Amino acid sequence: MAVKSLFSALCLTLALSACAAQPVLRGTGDLGLVVERTEGKLLLVETTGKTRLAEIEGLGDLSHASIVFSRDERYAFVFGRDGGLTKVDLLEARIVRRVMQSGNSIGGAISQDGKLVAVANYTPGGVRVFDTGTLDLVADIPAIGADGQRSKVVGLEDAPGNRFAFSLYESGEIWLADLSDVAHPQITRFPNAGKQPYDGLVTEDGHFYLSGLFGEDGLTMLDLWQPEQGLKRVMAHYGKGEQPLPVYKMPHLEGWGVAGDLAFLPAIGRHEVLVVDSRDWKEVARIPVAGQPVFVMARPDGRQIWVNFALPDNGKVQVIDVPSRKVISTLEPGLAILHMEFTPRGENVWLSARDSNKLVIYDTAKLTPIAELPASAPSGIFFTPRAHKFGL
Repeated sequence: MAVKSLFSALCLTLALSACAAQPVLRGTGDLGLVVERTEGKLLLVETTGKTRLAEIEGLGDLSHASIVFSRDERYAFVFGRDGGLTKVDLLEARIVRRVMQSGNSIGGAISQDGKLVAVANYTPGGVRVFDTGTLDLVADIPAIGADGQRSKVVGLEDAPGNRFAFSLYESGEIWLADLSDVAHPQITRFPNAGKQPYDGLVTEDGHFYLSGLFGEDGLTMLDLWQPEQGLKRVMAHYGKGEQPLPVYKMPHLEGWGVAGDLAFLPAIGRHEVLVVDSRDWKEVARIPVAGQPVFVMARPDGRQIWVNFALPDNGKVQVIDVPSRKVISTLEPGLAILHMEFTPRGENVWLSARDSNKLVIYDTAKLTPIAELPASAPSGIFFTPRAHKFGL
């Protein structure tokens, strides 16, 4: 009898040990990463319970980091300012592989089929393309403009058909790289894109690529459905004859707000949000705001636009009501609000307050804070549903 009891107890112990060894099963749809820029770390979070799950170290210089996700949402690809490209496993909260692919990089994109990840480089200027499974280099595209000089690459975005669109800062060109045959990339060059393109975006339907210009007024647009039509200047008379203010931080076009047929854009060097009719790309209104806008982001249902600002107003966030095109609330969530990210259906928005060392989560209907999480100098916030959208 004693032997039988001992055997039963041993079996139970082994069974419990086996259960304890099993990882916690979870999906990835509510996961996200927050950049902790000063420490070269990522904070893994989940949005359903609004909790911190883990910190991932060893990411290098994250002072201007951005992130894209694999189509299954399990892996993140982190673009560091030091030229590092890092693949991170979200479920295991660890680095899978890290490669130093350049001396200075400024973001990247993942292809439509999820097999390629491309990095925009300042030093040396160009685009390098990697296999997402192995992080092996599969294509190297030097950005040598029509002037024969190598340019910094900015505004690298994914486009339909396993293409990447990007801008050359010094030479003022837009290039469209077709990687459908990765062994033989096809590059279409569009010169005379404008003076000093600083950022770019692809509309959420994958139809248009727009490049913002720092050296002159207006935007330059490429129709990705009909690239043979060439470049088109839109909003070319914006700011004509006006004295711009000093620019304290360049606005970001990626993440601009789209609500129905209206697009909401940050104005360079002005305390305004521009409203553009996306059917003809003409300006229809300007909305006065509290400072120079950096991110102008639409809630997923398009009803609200949330705006953060450059110094000296970067402790504020304003909310614009789309139907009235008016600011309905000015919030002060913390010091140095660097980034905002909506949950997939927009009931909450997460804000990074870098100088307050915290994340602040707001109810977007009530416009009230509902939670805070500690974070070390947080900047960019990236949630996994980005994996299924063009231009993010």
